[in-house]
Amino acid sequence: MMKIAKYVAYDIIRNRFVLLYTLFLLIVTVSMYSLDSDAGKSTLSLLNIILLVVPLVSVIFTTMHFFNSYEFIELLLSQPVNREKVFISEFLSVALALSLAFIIGVALPTVLLANNAAAVYLIFSGVLLTFVFVSLASLASVLTRDKAKGIGIALLFWIYFTLIYDGLILYVIYSFSDYPLEKVTLLLSSLNPVDLARIVILLKLDISALMGYTGAFYQNFFGSSTGAIYAFLLLLAWIIIPLWVALRKFIRKDI
Repeated sequence: MMKIAKYVAYDIIRNRFVLLYTLFLLIVTVSMYSLDSDAGKSTLSLLNIILLVVPLVSVIFTTMHFFNSYEFIELLLSQPVNREKVFISEFLSVALALSLAFIIGVALPTVLLANNAAAVYLIFSGVLLTFVFVSLASLASVLTRDKAKGIGIALLFWIYFTLIYDGLILYVIYSFSDYPLEKVTLLLSSLNPVDLARIVILLKLDISALMGYTGAFYQNFFGSSTGAIYAFLLLLAWIIIPLWVALRKFIRKDI
């Protein structure tokens, strides 16, 4: 399995799209920290960009790579190679390559230019979100043989988690504003990996006061070590569950 993953990852790292992605992240990160001397404000501005760009690039690149590698996958499966190993190798190759691009483009300059807890959480969250959306895109890729449909399903995942879901939460809060909704919003936020990453990082920036009573509730929960562990465990679950479903479908899929 590692031989396949190593070969595929090496091929992905040399991909022009991945190189441009790395360069884009590097330019954006250095620019954010250069424009403002306040590292906290720069981290907040960078967070807003990362929460949109990282999931989008992850789902698009993963889906395109999977469909473009169909012939290579068929060749591997014609050999005495376990389907599970082939699929996991493809997943790890893409996830690790995109994570490496994120580390070079965001993590390294952030460590050098910002020295705060929020920056550390930003790095960990960015890597985990990369794995989450590579996992979701892998699921989208095995649901259909049609490349356009696969990319469409992957983009729907991105649109739902980054744009639509927040609107649904705001609707629930507005509709039931007369009731205590702190625990409900905590549960709803747990069902969205992007919201989980956003909340944890925002609380590390000490701006929970701007979020009102709900912010104080989040601060008491996510501000503790238990809350941080809870958030990262949920992000891991967002990686494992879609990947497991995708793997089961791939094993049964008629290639």
